[in-house]
Amino acid sequence: MSLNASLKVTTLISIGQHEKSGREQRASQDARAVELGLKLVGTDVRLLHVGAEQNIALNQYLGMGLPELTLLETAENSDATAVLLDHLKTTPTDILLTGIRAENGEASGLLPYQLAEKLGWPIVDRIADIQKIADGKAEVLQALPRGQRRLLRVPLPFVASVDNAAATPRQSAFGAARRATITEQTIDAPVDEARQDWQQSPAKAKPKRLNVVKTTNAADRFKAATAKPQGQGGQVMKDGTDREKAEAVIRMLKEEGILSSSE
Repeated sequence: MSLNASLKVTTLISIGQHEKSGREQRASQDARAVELGLKLVGTDVRLLHVGAEQNIALNQYLGMGLPELTLLETAENSDATAVLLDHLKTTPTDILLTGIRAENGEASGLLPYQLAEKLGWPIVDRIADIQKIADGKAEVLQALPRGQRRLLRVPLPFVASVDNAAATPRQSAFGAARRATITEQTIDAPVDEARQDWQQSPAKAKPKRLNVVKTTNAADRFKAATAKPQGQGGQVMKDGTDREKAEAVIRMLKEEGILSSSE
């Protein structure tokens, strides 16, 4: 796909969090959205972040080769949706790319839907790629469960959330991040009233219920506790020709809907 100089692409970025250490970093889905923006318009893609102050994680986005980032600086208890809505109404944008949800904070995934509703734009969730843009419409490849894809045609402008099935983001270069600039705009934003009474706490994994094994001796109980879980369904083919095995794979793909019956 060739770059479109007249196309305006804006990517919303957030501060991510490492799943093990909790260290702040670029968010995985947001970085994929930036990568998709680079594919569409090169370094002309606009990066937009709402936050209380600069964060070192923002440099990781700039290290992907972007020359500039716009930081809408607000108080911590501000309503980010209202801030972004006012900015987007005054800034021409054809495609607004976001992640599916943030990696910390509320992480509700409602932000792109709220923006699309307020702006009156269509929204496509969980996209893997934008293949073509012509005649005021974009051909968007949407990621579906079990590796399936669906091609949609969406009129510009629109909002799209980028799935983990999108292209892997390039590495961040320290030198490129140092050469880039962060443009700060201080915004007097309204307070997010809905969050005032919330109480936040770290998420905890739910305990898994163990199967009760009724045995009469310790050896059988130990064997049941250490046994590997068996897969559900499926078929193991040890015998048969290569053609028979290939036909079994194709039959399974058709049953799952990945291949059509005519193929």
